Amino acid sequence: MQRRYVARKGLFKRMSTLRKDLGSKWILARAELASLLSALWSDGYEVIGPVVQGGAIVHGPVRTVDDLPVGIADVQSPGSYRLRPRADAAVFGFAVGPHSPKGGFFPSAVSLVKLRRRADDVEVLAGGPPPRKLALIGTRACEIAAVGVQDRVLLQGPYADADYDARRRNAFVVALQCSTAGGTCFCVSMGTGPKATRGFDLALTELLVPSHRFVIEIGSEAGAILADRLALEPASEADVEHADGVVTRTAAQMGRTLDTRGIKELLYENREHPRWDDVASRCLGCANCTLVCPTCFCTTIEDKTDVTGEEAERIRHLDSCFSVAFSHVHGGSVRASLRARYRHWLTHKLASWIDQFGTSGCVGCGRCITWCPVGIDITEEVAAIRGPAPEG
Repeated sequence: MQRRYVARKGLFKRMSTLRKDLGSKWILARAELASLLSALWSDGYEVIGPVVQGGAIVHGPVRTVDDLPVGIADVQSPGSYRLRPRADAAVFGFAVGPHSPKGGFFPSAVSLVKLRRRADDVEVLAGGPPPRKLALIGTRACEIAAVGVQDRVLLQGPYADADYDARRRNAFVVALQCSTAGGTCFCVSMGTGPKATRGFDLALTELLVPSHRFVIEIGSEAGAILADRLALEPASEADVEHADGVVTRTAAQMGRTLDTRGIKELLYENREHPRWDDVASRCLGCANCTLVCPTCFCTTIEDKTDVTGEEAERIRHLDSCFSVAFSHVHGGSVRASLRARYRHWLTHKLASWIDQFGTSGCVGCGRCITWCPVGIDITEEVAAIRGPAPEG
Protein backbone atom coordinates (compact mmCIF):
# COMPACT_ATOMS: atom_id res chain seq x y z
CA MET A 1 0.00 0.00 0.00
CA GLN A 2 1.49 3.31 -1.05
CA ARG A 3 2.03 6.18 1.38
CA ARG A 4 3.18 9.70 0.62
CA TYR A 5 4.98 12.00 3.00
CA VAL A 6 4.84 15.77 3.25
CA ALA A 7 7.26 18.03 5.12
CA ARG A 8 5.49 19.98 7.85
CA LYS A 9 7.30 22.10 10.48
CA GLY A 10 10.54 20.26 10.01
CA LEU A 11 8.99 16.82 10.46
CA PHE A 12 7.65 14.26 8.03
CA LYS A 13 3.95 13.64 8.47
CA ARG A 14 2.26 10.74 6.76
CA MET A 15 -0.76 11.67 4.69
CA SER A 16 -2.99 8.62 4.32
CA THR A 17 -3.99 7.55 0.86
CA LEU A 18 -6.22 4.79 2.17
CA ARG A 19 -9.46 4.33 0.26
CA LYS A 20 -12.09 6.75 1.55
CA ASP A 21 -15.17 4.56 1.50
CA LEU A 22 -18.61 5.97 2.18
CA GLY A 23 -19.11 6.18 5.92
CA SER A 24 -15.39 6.09 6.71
CA LYS A 25 -14.14 8.60 9.27
CA TRP A 26 -10.96 10.63 9.28
CA ILE A 27 -9.24 13.37 11.24
CA LEU A 28 -8.96 16.87 9.81
CA ALA A 29 -6.66 19.10 11.83
CA ARG A 30 -8.01 22.53 12.79
CA ALA A 31 -5.27 24.12 10.71
CA GLU A 32 -6.43 22.15 7.66
CA LEU A 33 -9.98 23.54 7.71
CA ALA A 34 -8.66 26.31 5.45
CA SER A 35 -7.65 23.66 2.91
CA LEU A 36 -11.23 22.37 2.78
CA LEU A 37 -12.54 25.86 2.04
CA SER A 38 -9.84 26.47 -0.54
CA ALA A 39 -10.58 23.19 -2.31
CA LEU A 40 -14.27 24.04 -2.61
CA TRP A 41 -13.59 27.52 -4.00
CA SER A 42 -11.02 26.15 -6.47
CA ASP A 43 -13.67 23.71 -7.73
CA GLY A 44 -15.89 26.64 -8.66
CA TYR A 45 -18.23 26.51 -5.67
CA GLU A 46 -19.45 29.60 -3.91
CA VAL A 47 -18.98 28.56 -0.28
CA ILE A 48 -21.80 29.75 1.95
CA GLY A 49 -21.71 29.28 5.69
CA PRO A 50 -22.21 30.96 9.07
CA VAL A 51 -20.92 34.52 9.42
CA VAL A 52 -21.62 37.24 11.97
CA GLN A 53 -23.64 40.13 10.61
CA GLY A 54 -26.03 42.56 12.26
CA GLY A 55 -25.76 40.94 15.67
CA ALA A 56 -26.71 37.46 14.42
CA ILE A 57 -25.07 34.44 12.83
CA VAL A 58 -26.41 34.37 9.29
CA HIS A 59 -25.37 32.81 5.98
CA GLY A 60 -22.76 34.52 3.84
CA PRO A 61 -19.70 33.83 1.69
CA VAL A 62 -16.92 32.03 3.59
CA ARG A 63 -13.51 32.35 1.95
CA THR A 64 -11.29 31.86 5.00
CA VAL A 65 -11.69 30.40 8.46
CA ASP A 66 -11.56 33.93 9.84
CA ASP A 67 -14.95 34.57 8.19
CA LEU A 68 -16.53 31.95 10.48
CA PRO A 69 -17.87 32.83 14.00
CA VAL A 70 -14.80 31.52 15.84
CA GLY A 71 -15.21 31.71 19.61
CA ILE A 72 -18.81 32.95 19.44
CA ALA A 73 -21.92 31.37 20.95
CA ASP A 74 -25.59 32.30 20.81
CA VAL A 75 -28.28 32.42 23.47
CA GLN A 76 -31.81 31.70 22.29
CA SER A 77 -35.19 31.67 23.97
CA PRO A 78 -38.75 32.48 22.82
CA GLY A 79 -38.60 35.87 21.12
CA SER A 80 -34.97 36.41 22.08
CA TYR A 81 -31.60 35.97 20.37
CA ARG A 82 -28.17 37.33 21.27
CA LEU A 83 -24.51 36.49 20.74
CA ARG A 84 -21.88 36.06 23.44
CA PRO A 85 -18.18 35.15 23.46
CA ARG A 86 -17.15 31.60 24.25
CA ALA A 87 -14.34 30.67 26.61
CA ASP A 88 -12.74 28.59 23.83
CA ALA A 89 -11.97 28.96 20.12
CA ALA A 90 -14.69 26.65 18.81
CA VAL A 91 -15.40 27.34 15.14
CA PHE A 92 -19.00 26.08 15.26
CA GLY A 93 -19.95 26.60 18.91
CA PHE A 94 -23.47 27.92 18.29
CA ALA A 95 -26.92 26.72 17.27
CA VAL A 96 -28.84 27.64 14.10
CA GLY A 97 -29.47 31.28 13.17
CA PRO A 98 -32.33 32.79 11.17
CA HIS A 99 -31.00 31.57 7.80
CA SER A 100 -31.26 28.04 6.43
CA PRO A 101 -30.33 26.20 3.20
CA LYS A 102 -33.75 27.22 1.83
CA GLY A 103 -32.21 30.58 0.94
CA GLY A 104 -29.80 28.91 -1.47
CA PHE A 105 -32.13 26.36 -3.00
CA PHE A 106 -35.45 28.23 -2.91
CA PRO A 107 -34.62 31.95 -2.96
CA SER A 108 -37.09 34.67 -2.08
CA ALA A 109 -37.47 35.86 -5.67
CA VAL A 110 -36.96 33.99 -8.95
CA SER A 111 -37.51 35.29 -12.47
CA LEU A 112 -39.50 32.58 -14.22
CA VAL A 113 -39.73 34.03 -17.71
CA LYS A 114 -39.17 37.26 -19.63
CA LEU A 115 -41.01 38.23 -22.82
CA ARG A 116 -40.12 40.87 -25.41
CA ARG A 117 -42.34 42.11 -28.21
CA ARG A 118 -40.83 41.64 -31.67
CA ALA A 119 -42.95 43.08 -34.53
CA ASP A 120 -45.69 40.48 -34.91
CA ASP A 121 -44.00 37.97 -32.64
CA VAL A 122 -42.97 37.57 -29.00
CA GLU A 123 -39.44 36.60 -28.01
CA VAL A 124 -39.10 34.38 -24.95
CA LEU A 125 -36.01 35.24 -22.93
CA ALA A 126 -34.32 33.29 -20.17
CA GLY A 127 -35.93 33.91 -16.81
CA GLY A 128 -32.72 34.66 -14.94
CA PRO A 129 -29.03 33.77 -14.58
CA PRO A 130 -28.15 30.07 -14.34
CA PRO A 131 -27.87 28.80 -10.75
CA ARG A 132 -24.35 29.03 -9.29
CA LYS A 133 -22.48 26.06 -7.86
CA LEU A 134 -23.19 26.26 -4.15
CA ALA A 135 -21.31 24.63 -1.30
CA LEU A 136 -22.90 24.84 2.14
CA ILE A 137 -20.65 24.46 5.16
CA GLY A 138 -21.86 23.94 8.72
CA THR A 139 -25.28 22.57 7.72
CA ARG A 140 -27.02 20.97 10.72
CA ALA A 141 -28.93 17.69 10.80
CA CYS A 142 -32.29 19.46 11.18
CA GLU A 143 -31.47 21.60 8.15
CA ILE A 144 -30.56 18.56 6.07
CA ALA A 145 -33.86 17.02 7.13
CA ALA A 146 -35.59 20.23 6.01
CA VAL A 147 -33.91 20.00 2.60
CA GLY A 148 -35.21 16.45 2.39
CA VAL A 149 -38.72 17.70 3.13
CA GLN A 150 -38.45 20.34 0.41
CA ASP A 151 -37.08 17.73 -2.01
CA ARG A 152 -40.17 15.66 -1.33
CA VAL A 153 -42.46 18.63 -1.92
CA LEU A 154 -40.73 20.31 -4.85
CA LEU A 155 -39.12 17.43 -6.75
CA GLN A 156 -41.00 14.21 -6.13
CA GLY A 157 -44.51 15.28 -7.08
CA PRO A 158 -45.99 15.28 -10.58
CA TYR A 159 -44.76 18.85 -11.21
CA ALA A 160 -41.12 19.21 -10.22
CA ASP A 161 -39.78 22.73 -9.70
CA ALA A 162 -37.10 23.16 -12.39
CA ASP A 163 -35.31 26.06 -10.69
CA TYR A 164 -35.09 24.24 -7.37
CA ASP A 165 -33.89 21.11 -9.15
CA ALA A 166 -31.08 23.00 -10.90
CA ARG A 167 -29.87 24.56 -7.65
CA ARG A 168 -29.97 21.27 -5.76
CA ARG A 169 -28.04 19.43 -8.47
CA ASN A 170 -25.15 21.88 -8.15
CA ALA A 171 -24.91 21.70 -4.35
CA PHE A 172 -22.14 20.31 -2.14
CA VAL A 173 -23.08 19.92 1.52
CA VAL A 174 -20.60 19.91 4.40
CA ALA A 175 -22.69 18.96 7.41
CA LEU A 176 -21.90 19.72 11.03
CA GLN A 177 -22.78 17.30 13.80
CA CYS A 178 -24.15 19.55 16.54
CA SER A 179 -22.08 20.16 19.64
CA THR A 180 -24.43 22.84 21.00
CA ALA A 181 -28.21 22.80 21.36
CA GLY A 182 -30.12 26.08 21.32
CA GLY A 183 -32.67 27.06 23.90
CA THR A 184 -35.49 26.50 21.43
CA CYS A 185 -34.22 23.33 19.69
CA PHE A 186 -36.34 20.18 19.71
CA CYS A 187 -34.92 18.13 16.83
CA VAL A 188 -34.73 15.02 19.03
CA SER A 189 -38.53 15.09 19.35
CA MET A 190 -38.86 15.21 15.55
CA GLY A 191 -36.24 12.52 14.89
CA THR A 192 -34.16 14.88 12.76
CA GLY A 193 -31.01 15.42 14.81
CA PRO A 194 -28.67 16.37 16.29
CA LYS A 195 -26.66 13.93 14.15
CA ALA A 196 -26.91 13.91 10.37
CA THR A 197 -26.84 10.39 8.97
CA ARG A 198 -27.38 11.12 5.27
CA GLY A 199 -27.92 13.92 2.79
CA PHE A 200 -24.37 15.28 3.00
CA ASP A 201 -21.11 14.96 1.08
CA LEU A 202 -18.90 15.44 4.12
CA ALA A 203 -19.81 15.72 7.81
CA LEU A 204 -17.70 17.37 10.49
CA THR A 205 -17.71 16.85 14.25
CA GLU A 206 -15.65 19.45 16.09
CA LEU A 207 -13.45 18.17 18.92
CA LEU A 208 -11.69 20.64 21.21
CA VAL A 209 -9.67 18.36 23.52
CA PRO A 210 -6.99 17.15 23.81
CA SER A 211 -6.36 18.99 20.52
CA HIS A 212 -8.57 21.09 18.27
CA ARG A 213 -9.56 18.90 15.32
CA PHE A 214 -12.51 17.55 13.35
CA VAL A 215 -13.74 14.04 12.72
CA ILE A 216 -14.77 14.08 9.07
CA GLU A 217 -17.16 11.46 7.66
CA ILE A 218 -17.43 10.64 3.96
CA GLY A 219 -21.06 10.85 2.81
CA SER A 220 -20.85 10.67 -0.99
CA GLU A 221 -18.57 9.91 -3.90
CA ALA A 222 -18.10 13.64 -4.45
CA GLY A 223 -17.12 13.98 -0.81
CA ALA A 224 -14.59 11.16 -1.12
CA ILE A 225 -13.02 12.78 -4.19
CA LEU A 226 -12.61 16.11 -2.39
CA ALA A 227 -11.34 14.41 0.78
CA ASP A 228 -8.54 12.79 -1.25
CA ARG A 229 -7.09 16.28 -1.67
CA LEU A 230 -6.97 16.99 2.07
CA ALA A 231 -4.34 16.06 4.64
CA LEU A 232 -6.33 13.48 6.58
CA GLU A 233 -5.45 10.72 9.01
CA PRO A 234 -7.70 7.75 9.79
CA ALA A 235 -9.85 8.41 12.85
CA SER A 236 -9.07 6.15 15.81
CA GLU A 237 -11.71 4.34 17.82
CA ALA A 238 -11.15 6.91 20.58
CA ASP A 239 -11.74 9.76 18.11
CA VAL A 240 -15.00 8.21 16.89
CA GLU A 241 -16.15 7.53 20.44
CA HIS A 242 -15.37 11.13 21.39
CA ALA A 243 -17.33 12.43 18.38
CA ASP A 244 -20.30 10.22 19.22
CA GLY A 245 -20.19 11.53 22.78
CA VAL A 246 -20.41 15.12 21.54
CA VAL A 247 -23.66 14.37 19.72
CA THR A 248 -25.06 12.35 22.62
CA ARG A 249 -24.50 15.26 25.01
CA THR A 250 -26.14 17.65 22.58
CA ALA A 251 -29.19 15.40 22.32
CA ALA A 252 -29.55 15.61 26.10
CA GLN A 253 -29.44 19.42 26.05
CA MET A 254 -32.51 20.16 23.93
CA GLY A 255 -34.21 23.39 24.95
CA ARG A 256 -37.69 22.10 24.09
CA THR A 257 -39.64 18.88 23.55
CA LEU A 258 -42.71 18.15 21.44
CA ASP A 259 -44.95 15.18 22.07
CA THR A 260 -45.73 13.91 18.55
CA ARG A 261 -47.87 10.93 19.54
CA GLY A 262 -51.06 11.03 17.46
CA ILE A 263 -50.38 14.67 16.65
CA LYS A 264 -52.18 14.60 13.31
CA GLU A 265 -55.41 13.34 14.86
CA LEU A 266 -54.97 15.67 17.85
CA LEU A 267 -54.98 18.77 15.64
CA TYR A 268 -57.68 17.53 13.28
CA GLU A 269 -59.98 16.86 16.23
CA ASN A 270 -59.41 20.22 17.92
CA ARG A 271 -60.26 22.75 15.23
CA GLU A 272 -62.43 24.70 17.70
CA HIS A 273 -60.15 24.45 20.73
CA PRO A 274 -60.12 27.71 22.77
CA ARG A 275 -56.32 27.77 22.56
CA TRP A 276 -56.61 29.10 18.99
CA ASP A 277 -58.25 32.25 20.38
CA ASP A 278 -55.54 32.54 23.03
CA VAL A 279 -52.67 32.38 20.54
CA ALA A 280 -54.47 34.73 18.15
CA SER A 281 -54.63 37.35 20.90
CA ARG A 282 -50.80 37.31 21.00
CA CYS A 283 -49.91 36.70 17.34
CA LEU A 284 -48.95 39.79 15.31
CA GLY A 285 -49.43 38.12 11.94
CA CYS A 286 -45.93 39.30 10.98
CA ALA A 287 -45.04 36.02 9.19
CA ASN A 288 -41.59 35.81 10.84
CA CYS A 289 -42.23 32.15 11.64
CA THR A 290 -42.78 31.26 7.98
CA LEU A 291 -39.88 33.41 6.77
CA VAL A 292 -37.32 31.68 9.01
CA CYS A 293 -38.85 28.21 8.67
CA PRO A 294 -36.54 25.97 6.59
CA THR A 295 -39.46 24.03 5.07
CA CYS A 296 -42.20 26.61 4.34
CA PHE A 297 -42.56 26.93 0.58
CA CYS A 298 -45.60 29.14 -0.10
CA THR A 299 -45.14 31.48 -3.05
CA THR A 300 -47.04 34.03 -5.11
CA ILE A 301 -46.62 35.17 -8.72
CA GLU A 302 -46.09 38.76 -9.85
CA ASP A 303 -46.41 39.84 -13.49
CA LYS A 304 -44.90 43.16 -14.42
CA THR A 305 -44.50 45.10 -17.66
CA ASP A 306 -42.15 47.96 -18.48
CA VAL A 307 -43.59 51.42 -19.22
CA THR A 308 -43.33 50.90 -22.98
CA GLY A 309 -45.26 47.66 -22.94
CA GLU A 310 -42.45 46.03 -24.91
CA GLU A 311 -41.13 43.74 -22.16
CA ALA A 312 -42.85 41.69 -19.50
CA GLU A 313 -41.59 39.45 -16.73
CA ARG A 314 -43.09 36.84 -14.42
CA ILE A 315 -41.47 36.62 -10.97
CA ARG A 316 -42.08 34.11 -8.21
CA HIS A 317 -41.86 35.51 -4.68
CA LEU A 318 -41.93 33.75 -1.34
CA ASP A 319 -45.22 34.36 0.40
CA SER A 320 -46.80 33.37 3.70
CA CYS A 321 -50.09 31.85 4.77
CA PHE A 322 -50.12 34.53 7.49
CA SER A 323 -50.85 37.11 4.81
CA VAL A 324 -54.55 37.94 4.43
CA ALA A 325 -54.10 38.21 0.68
CA PHE A 326 -52.57 34.73 0.42
CA SER A 327 -55.94 32.99 0.68
CA HIS A 328 -57.88 35.70 -1.17
CA VAL A 329 -60.41 34.39 -3.67
CA HIS A 330 -63.38 36.07 -5.30
CA GLY A 331 -65.26 37.76 -2.47
CA GLY A 332 -62.42 37.97 0.05
CA SER A 333 -59.92 35.98 2.10
CA VAL A 334 -60.73 32.42 3.10
CA ARG A 335 -58.82 32.96 6.36
CA ALA A 336 -59.56 36.52 7.37
CA SER A 337 -58.75 36.19 11.10
CA LEU A 338 -55.41 35.62 12.84
CA ARG A 339 -57.05 32.69 14.62
CA ALA A 340 -57.77 30.99 11.31
CA ARG A 341 -54.35 31.75 9.85
CA TYR A 342 -52.35 30.51 12.84
CA ARG A 343 -54.51 27.40 13.10
CA HIS A 344 -54.00 26.72 9.40
CA TRP A 345 -50.22 27.13 9.65
CA LEU A 346 -49.73 24.92 12.69
CA THR A 347 -52.21 22.27 11.54
CA HIS A 348 -50.70 22.13 8.07
CA LYS A 349 -47.15 22.00 9.45
CA LEU A 350 -47.77 19.19 11.92
CA ALA A 351 -50.79 17.33 10.51
CA SER A 352 -52.04 17.79 6.97
CA TRP A 353 -48.46 17.99 5.65
CA ILE A 354 -48.22 14.32 6.64
CA ASP A 355 -51.26 13.50 4.49
CA GLN A 356 -49.95 15.53 1.55
CA PHE A 357 -46.27 14.63 1.55
CA GLY A 358 -45.85 11.67 3.90
CA THR A 359 -43.76 13.60 6.41
CA SER A 360 -44.07 16.29 9.05
CA GLY A 361 -43.38 19.83 7.91
CA CYS A 362 -41.48 20.56 11.13
CA VAL A 363 -37.86 19.53 11.78
CA GLY A 364 -37.55 20.93 15.31
CA CYS A 365 -35.01 23.67 14.56
CA GLY A 366 -36.85 26.11 16.87
CA ARG A 367 -36.46 29.13 14.58
CA CYS A 368 -40.17 29.96 14.67
CA ILE A 369 -39.92 30.21 18.47
CA THR A 370 -36.75 32.29 18.64
CA TRP A 371 -37.71 34.73 15.91
CA CYS A 372 -41.34 35.29 16.91
CA PRO A 373 -41.44 38.87 18.25
CA VAL A 374 -43.86 37.86 21.00
CA GLY A 375 -42.27 34.49 21.75
CA ILE A 376 -45.08 32.16 20.64
CA ASP A 377 -43.81 28.62 21.20
CA ILE A 378 -45.11 25.91 18.86
CA THR A 379 -44.31 23.20 21.42
CA GLU A 380 -46.24 25.07 24.10
CA GLU A 381 -49.27 25.51 21.85
CA VAL A 382 -49.44 21.81 21.00
CA ALA A 383 -49.04 20.89 24.67
CA ALA A 384 -51.90 23.23 25.60
CA ILE A 385 -54.19 21.65 23.01
CA ARG A 386 -53.20 18.17 24.16
CA GLY A 387 -54.11 19.10 27.73
CA PRO A 388 -52.58 18.06 31.05
CA ALA A 389 -50.65 14.80 31.14
CA PRO A 390 -52.56 11.95 32.80
CA GLU A 391 -51.67 11.46 36.47
CA GLY A 392 -49.76 8.42 37.56
